[in-house]
Amino acid sequence: MKKIVLTGGGTAGHVTPNIALLPSLQEAGYEVHYIGSYTGIEKNLIEDMGIPYYGISSGKLRRYFDMKNFTDPFRVVKGFGEANRLLKEIKPDVVFSKGGFVTVPVVMAAHHNKIPAIIHESDMTPGLANKLCIPSATKVCCNFRETFDLLPDGKAVLTGTPIRKELFEGSPARAAQFCGLDVDKPTILVIGGSSGSVVINKVVRESLDSILPNFQVIHLCGKDHLDETLQDKEGYVQFEYISNELRDLFALSDLVISRAGANAICELLALQKPNILIPLSKAASRGDQILNAKSFKKNGFSYVLEEEELSSTSLLNAIRDVSTHKEQYINAMKESEMSDSIGTIMKLIKELSGE
Repeated sequence: MKKIVLTGGGTAGHVTPNIALLPSLQEAGYEVHYIGSYTGIEKNLIEDMGIPYYGISSGKLRRYFDMKNFTDPFRVVKGFGEANRLLKEIKPDVVFSKGGFVTVPVVMAAHHNKIPAIIHESDMTPGLANKLCIPSATKVCCNFRETFDLLPDGKAVLTGTPIRKELFEGSPARAAQFCGLDVDKPTILVIGGSSGSVVINKVVRESLDSILPNFQVIHLCGKDHLDETLQDKEGYVQFEYISNELRDLFALSDLVISRAGANAICELLALQKPNILIPLSKAASRGDQILNAKSFKKNGFSYVLEEEELSSTSLLNAIRDVSTHKEQYINAMKESEMSDSIGTIMKLIKELSGE
């Protein structure tokens, strides 16, 4: 039986693609192990699935001054020692890393032990953790062709992000019943990110009177961002967040308004949902969402609205444009090279593990 070590943590976005790979790995007969941090979000998510989990020391490399910058390198060194010991015990045939700072010592230890390591970079430009991992990686999975220019020759593979199979199994009827909406009326799904977006929430709510005559709206507004004054507004339903029902909400939706995080937009691409992307501004991020959105716009997958340009007028114009040309957006997504991310990544895993 072939063995694989998965690693990734710190945020759900560094764990859920690994979880999406699990059924295919198990079906292919791989014995799966997981290395994460001692107490990160990944620990409970993976242990709940019955996968052997090992915690290691993990630091964080910050781009700003913090006293922890002087102590965290020692945590990374300790993590390397722990990962090195674990890999010698497990003896995996291959390591797959989805990112986050906990992966740095794991990928470096894999290289030290001559174990092939595949890392996945979701954004167009590699984040700091993956930049540190790239020299030790055998292959780098990418979501954007533009990323190839930033990587050593021969390492980049265009794969897209692994998407959970359940997302393709949604039911419009279940969503309509859950939300109390009409299954036959065009529906807009608004996703402002896991913590919500004050700017997007505000403009969407200001635009409701113009949107609702033609659409019904499902609004995922983030924790503590519900507007009690709109609870009884016909055709509008709001939730702080959604878990298991998300697949049904996607199935009901004709158009999605979303931030431009890499995992989120890859889900929209895989589901072929016409969309409007409102990337997080550069003032609030390293600008990766802006680059992601520009690439999707260039490929004809998305309509992009910069946050600085967002207003009721610009949002309504965007909705009108995407609704009018939705078949063009869908056709462009159908022709994407990333239609089978799990299949492409599994082929790579099998090649590097000697199958």
